[in-house]
Amino acid sequence: MTSTPAAAAAVKILIAGGFGVGKTTLVGAVSEVAPLRTEEYLTTASVGVDDLSGVDQKTTTTVALDFGRITVSPELVVYLFGTPGQERFWFMWNDLVNGALGGVVIADTRRLETSFASIDFFESRGIPFVVAINCFHGVNTRSDAEIRAALDLDPHVPMLVGDVRERSFGRDALLALVDHLMAMPVG
Repeated sequence: MTSTPAAAAAVKILIAGGFGVGKTTLVGAVSEVAPLRTEEYLTTASVGVDDLSGVDQKTTTTVALDFGRITVSPELVVYLFGTPGQERFWFMWNDLVNGALGGVVIADTRRLETSFASIDFFESRGIPFVVAINCFHGVNTRSDAEIRAALDLDPHVPMLVGDVRERSFGRDALLALVDHLMAMPVG
């Protein structure tokens, strides 16, 4: 008689942030499989709708979600869901967050205001999150304290600074979320 192997436990993590902050890039950098992307080209229909300030070279945008997977062990698989960043798609976040253990909010120091909605989203639902500051072109002109104050982050919310194109930074952000979750009181 053979036994059936137990199914791996699944953990869902949401990757959120404003338009053009690097959500798709982070999911692609850490996923072990080719990520599912729902990117479409920006067209003239987005003129006056999508704010391209600071990302004027951007030609595509996520219109539904990004999806990636990381097998931690035969017993544990992490599923990553990247949210769309444009305001007109925010209604989808309510469905995407169902069952999520926590989130990573990506912020761009040139446009910190684009991450306010993501932080409010997690805070208002009591969902633990960390903030990953994406330094485009390796430039960050603000101190950690200035960024934390500008985002009005609670002192217990972990914040990392790096480059979402680097797999190690994405890994560190996910590990920071796991550490944050494990440090939370039970009950």
